[in-house]
Amino acid sequence: MRRLTRIRMLLACAGTAAVAVTVPAAAHAATTAPGAATVARAAPTHVVDACGPVSAGRARCFAEVRTDVHAGKGVRGQAASTVTGKATALPPGYGPADLASAYKLPSTGGSGQTVAVVDAGDDPTAEADLAVYRATYGLPACTTANGCFRKVNQAGAAAPLPSDQGWDVEIALDLDMVSASCPNCHLLLVEGNDPTFADLGAAENTAVALGAGEVSNSYGGTEQNGIQAFAADYSHPGVAIVASSGDFGYGIPNFPAVLGSVIAVGGTSLSPASNARGWSETAWWGAGSGCSAWIDKPSWQQDANCPGRMVADVAADADPNTGPAVYDTDNGEPGWGVVGGTSAASPFIAGVIALAGNPAAFPNASYLYSHTASLNDVVGGNNGLLEDCGGDYQCNGVTGYDGPTGNGTPNGIGAF
Repeated sequence: MRRLTRIRMLLACAGTAAVAVTVPAAAHAATTAPGAATVARAAPTHVVDACGPVSAGRARCFAEVRTDVHAGKGVRGQAASTVTGKATALPPGYGPADLASAYKLPSTGGSGQTVAVVDAGDDPTAEADLAVYRATYGLPACTTANGCFRKVNQAGAAAPLPSDQGWDVEIALDLDMVSASCPNCHLLLVEGNDPTFADLGAAENTAVALGAGEVSNSYGGTEQNGIQAFAADYSHPGVAIVASSGDFGYGIPNFPAVLGSVIAVGGTSLSPASNARGWSETAWWGAGSGCSAWIDKPSWQQDANCPGRMVADVAADADPNTGPAVYDTDNGEPGWGVVGGTSAASPFIAGVIALAGNPAAFPNASYLYSHTASLNDVVGGNNGLLEDCGGDYQCNGVTGYDGPTGNGTPNGIGAF
């Protein structure tokens, strides 16, 4: 990789990708690093960032939490009926059956696949919360005892685990979304000591060393000089490395999603519809997209107006207003909630790749670009202002490839 020239950077994304604009503090209080670009529009007041702003060289998680939805603690839904003897409504938010319907996922597959999620800090209730989620939706148990679930530190050991870094909602979301798309997959949670790129990179390498075929990374920071030092941590031939594109709309792309070896996952708004599919999708306004000024364009990416690496490659539901149900008890208001962000889309796509069972096809995202017929083309919606990207595919959901949703969303597992 070599740094693009200043002229090339200015030309990238219609010449305005590096313009920094701010979002009201109540929505997205700050950017992840100096010079970050975000969408100049107010986020819903009932949605907050799970992780706050960080300094350069550190990552923030991208989970977006609904504050207007809370269904309390305890086992609900199908599993609750075995406890109370009464039928209990499922928690608000999409469950695995909804997402399987929307994306036409098969009910079998993923056997023998281990999906890792890399996060910062320990979530002490991760396994217990996962058990509630899976029991509620009738998914097979995934525990340490039965060999399905494993939690380790960034060195690969069960102890000592790192201190809590406030990423508990993110961790719960990651584990629940892999469970939703690939119920038969094994789950590996690798916890970095701190949200530095050095520690998260070490955790990434550990996830691969422990046998993960797919690794999801629902975090990032705006690309900048120095990211090349960590690129090798996210390049593992034979393993699919997946990362969230970010939740701040069109602008400077996020690392590690911007790397050519990573499958960058954007986001959509997903809603039931009276059409043949039964669902409709548009680009989610928060989905990260952008044209890299530091990473060269991969040979398999052919979009017209970005001379560098363009984010994203593929997408799934990320809008917290159409988000999934998540169970987490290690936060200020414990229990069921609705959480979104491209943090939901990345682990979901990692699970879809595992469901297809061919992670070796993904040393990068090129396989997706040659199998677009097996994706839902997302048309409509945008994640930027007209003056930001000229109103073209870089920030609008258009026919064919676009920045917010990449090549589209899963339509079965044919593209994976």
